[in-house]
Amino acid sequence: MDNPKETLHADVLVLGFGKGGKTVAAAMGRLGKRVVLVEQSDQMYGGTCPNIGCVPTKALVHHSGKRRTGDPAQEWYEHAVEEVQALTSRFRGGNFDALNGADTVTVVTGRAAFVDQHSVEVGSGSERLVVTAETILINTGSEPIIPDTLGLRESEYALTSTDLIQRTVLPERLVIIGGGYLGLEFASIYRRFGSQVTVLESAPRILGRDDEDVAAAAQGILEDEGIKIITSVCVVEVRDRPADVTVVYDRDGRQETVDADVILVATGRAPATAGLRLEAAGVRTTEGGGIEVDEYLRTSRPGIYALGDVNGGPQFTYISLDDSRIVLDQLIGEGKRSTADRVAIPHTLFMTPPLATVGLTEREAREAGHVVKVTREPVAEIVAMPRAYVVEETRGLMKFVIDAETDEILGAALLSVDAQELINTVALAMRYGIKAAELRDGVYTHPSSTEAFNEVLAAVV
Repeated sequence: MDNPKETLHADVLVLGFGKGGKTVAAAMGRLGKRVVLVEQSDQMYGGTCPNIGCVPTKALVHHSGKRRTGDPAQEWYEHAVEEVQALTSRFRGGNFDALNGADTVTVVTGRAAFVDQHSVEVGSGSERLVVTAETILINTGSEPIIPDTLGLRESEYALTSTDLIQRTVLPERLVIIGGGYLGLEFASIYRRFGSQVTVLESAPRILGRDDEDVAAAAQGILEDEGIKIITSVCVVEVRDRPADVTVVYDRDGRQETVDADVILVATGRAPATAGLRLEAAGVRTTEGGGIEVDEYLRTSRPGIYALGDVNGGPQFTYISLDDSRIVLDQLIGEGKRSTADRVAIPHTLFMTPPLATVGLTEREAREAGHVVKVTREPVAEIVAMPRAYVVEETRGLMKFVIDAETDEILGAALLSVDAQELINTVALAMRYGIKAAELRDGVYTHPSSTEAFNEVLAAVV
């Protein structure tokens, strides 16, 4: 290696400004440890969530829901994007200042690659910096998967979610390839902004992991809003034209087409490890491309940990945060905390109203051998939930799956206003062994969404 321009020595080196890495960096910095955090882009200080993920997309959910029928679609959308960009800029700056402003933490911007187990180089040529550390955290996140579909990668109309939320021009016709959480969330957002939205999903139905009654209720809401959902399709070609694009897909042995102004590719995300030169450090990866870790998030090399999406685990900010607790316990604690401690981790699809789930579905519970009791009630029929009428959102349903012998809550699916908050109460109850009857008999504020539990859990069959 040519003589580097500069060398930095750190106690802890963090690659990536995501939730897990920045939390460990801040904690170790407060303890007086010398910390260097490397982030490849000055547009990603703080990680995916505040820049291109949770914060901007949920802000767009909020803005799209405020638009009234008579509001000009393009004007409203452009204003919303500008507001969201201003918000993410504030978050980005705050994240940078919070770390780089600490006496013991240095933020370095540039692409990092391992030299060996304890050294990483940032940049190249005369701008190259080498950082050495005994403890290294890899927190580089994930990146969109673009399928090898004819014409898709070359299409000037095909965008990732990151690209789409930066545009101030509202697409009149939006085709979304992929009916998972990301695809459906964007379908709901852009339909409410005024786009014509078509979702192409390869599976026989959307939300394949959820029970059929829950998935059907969610699909019904989306379709009632004017979203066209086409399942069991295989996208075979994308054809650019001078002013728009045609998506060609096979369905039931027939070839069909749909025209669009923009294609959103929502076919999943993969761990971002390209260019890290993990082999130089002896860090192994899995068949799925994630960094191989044990339950304590230790990689194949002592002193190197992997947090967040890059380790191939669930791709949620709150999982990355919990990863930071595990690693901190390794660095400054008793070393006992692990991924095996995670119980009842909830998920939310931010359509309108949101769909939040936790634990087992009815199908999974029965397949696991549980004798179950089920309660399911449409929101519009829950008398004890006047909040739904107050905010004029009575669509959806609530469903609980309960062990018939122990009264243990095995799982829940809440498709309702405030579901993203309600599910946390259910998850907490599951973690600490609170029975369904105790949740049913809880005393909740009024009028609130939580008090729906009083009624829904009283109707267990």
